[in-house]
Amino acid sequence: MQKPTHLVLFEKSEFALYQIEQELNALNIALGGNVRIVPVLGSVTHQHRVERVLDAFEVQTVYHAAAYKHVPLVEHNLIEGVLNNVFGTYRAADAARRTGVEAFVLISTDKAVRPTNVMGASKRFAELVLQAFAREGGTTRYCMVRFGNVLGSSGSVVPLFKKQIEKGGPVTVTHPDITRYFMTIPEAAGLVLQAGAMGQGGDVFVLDMGASIKIVDLASRMIHLSGLEVRDDANPEGEIEIQFTGLRPGEKLYEELLIGENVSDTEHPLIMRAEELELPWPYLREKLEQVDAACHQFDCGTVRDILLEVIDGYQPSGDICDHVWESHRLRSNGCSL
Repeated sequence: MQKPTHLVLFEKSEFALYQIEQELNALNIALGGNVRIVPVLGSVTHQHRVERVLDAFEVQTVYHAAAYKHVPLVEHNLIEGVLNNVFGTYRAADAARRTGVEAFVLISTDKAVRPTNVMGASKRFAELVLQAFAREGGTTRYCMVRFGNVLGSSGSVVPLFKKQIEKGGPVTVTHPDITRYFMTIPEAAGLVLQAGAMGQGGDVFVLDMGASIKIVDLASRMIHLSGLEVRDDANPEGEIEIQFTGLRPGEKLYEELLIGENVSDTEHPLIMRAEELELPWPYLREKLEQVDAACHQFDCGTVRDILLEVIDGYQPSGDICDHVWESHRLRSNGCSL
């Protein structure tokens, strides 16, 4: 059982930080613990701030979960998505190296495997950075844990379906055949801790999430668990209708957890170790510099081209854009949004 003396919460959303601090303080009291919970406002993209916090509290392990992860939003806000997901990871990982952090664990995603969206491509880029850092040597152990959707987490379909059911429907599903992997918050958190402890350096851990399930089946199950029935052609007297709205930008019908076939077991039955393609640090550093310059110029096309070059299997599902850049382009051409 882990018995930390300090738990530092580093978060740029004031409200989210307030919420988790309140929840953890209540839990700490209920369990009779004496963990010091420290809320710190800051962004992972500000490396000096991260370094000062890691150094001040002599942090031993970093669990890096900071990411923009809502696929359509990141698809339409390319620059901020890349700056936060790629450079936030890069700078936080570099800060950990500079301050002697023992272990740095990246919370990754199944969307990083053969991505069709910027969110997945940016998370795979972040994985590549950590793999390269690990091969460069040093005292910090870098690893990443890749898994699918967490039930009830921020952005999960479960709270959305619940609200829609409470309002009398309809419950909206993008496609009748869309599937996803799911895991509960306690399951995911426990396995992340286990995987982080096993990491030797550059490990890509993949959690066994069982079989993927159809989102429409999840919606139907939630409707029935609410004591209601689905209204459709077979049951016109049902209370809640399920509507199909179409796949969103960057969304695909199913997710994968492995890029290649080279995977091995670990000492934990629900955690696998994947051997994935790696890229050398000098090459990645050059690409990071190019992406950084392109982001600051709002050059979305160049950012897209570099992602296509760096990320193996990246296949954008459509034209990516950035709302700010697109608005500026339209005004320059005498148009208005």
